[in-house]
Order: sequence, then C-alpha cells, then structure tokens
Amino acid sequence: MDVFTEHGSDGQRVGDDFTVNEMLELQRKLQEEYKDRWKPICPELGNEKLLFMVGEIGEVIDIVKKNGGQRAAGDTQLRTHLVEELADVLMYYNEVLLCYGVTAEELKRAYTEKVERNMTRWK
Repeated sequence: MDVFTEHGSDGQRVGDDFTVNEMLELQRKLQEEYKDRWKPICPELGNEKLLFMVGEIGEVIDIVKKNGGQRAAGDTQLRTHLVEELADVLMYYNEVLLCYGVTAEELKRAYTEKVERNMTRWK
C-alpha cells in the first residue's frame, strides 16, 4: 500500500473510481465461492437475475417513497440503507452482465454511443 496516498477502511485509495471490471471480478469471486450452492451463471439464468435486480430496485424505491428523497439522501441511517440497497442492485446488475457475457468494453461503447445520441436528441 502506498503510504503517501490516503486509503479508506476497505484498503481502496480514497477518490478511486469503482470500475465495472472491478465489480465484475468481485462478482465472479462471489460466484466461485458459492458455486456448490448457487446456480451457475449462464444466459438461461439472466431473466431470473433481472427479476431479482428489479426487486432490489423496488426496495430502493420504497426507501425514497416512504421517506422522501431529501431525507433518504441526508439522514445517515437511511442513506446507509439506501446505499446498501443500491449495492444489491449493482450486484444483480453485474450478475446479469456475467450471464450474458457482456464486457466492460462493450458496455462502455454502448453507453458512450447512447449518451452521444441523447446529447442531440432533444435539441
């Protein structure tokens, strides 16, 4: 660890972006850890993972709906819960990417192209 760089409690450098590749790698490790208990990641499992992700999105919506956006963002306890549920959404999102073999590079290309189209869409 670089002693000149501030690190958070998780060992990550403060200010570092959390990349799609890092998330995918963590999700692969989690899948490997529970390969004897969980269904294997494959395209046929993608629809199930999408439904689980939508369920987690529903939990995020409930927090905001029940408490309002300002309170969910500002109240420390609610914000912690909100971020945990958003992390659950991302975990299933990354499982969906793994199910369909979508790479970070493909996602970046598609995302960038979509943003470029949207930048001129409503002018």
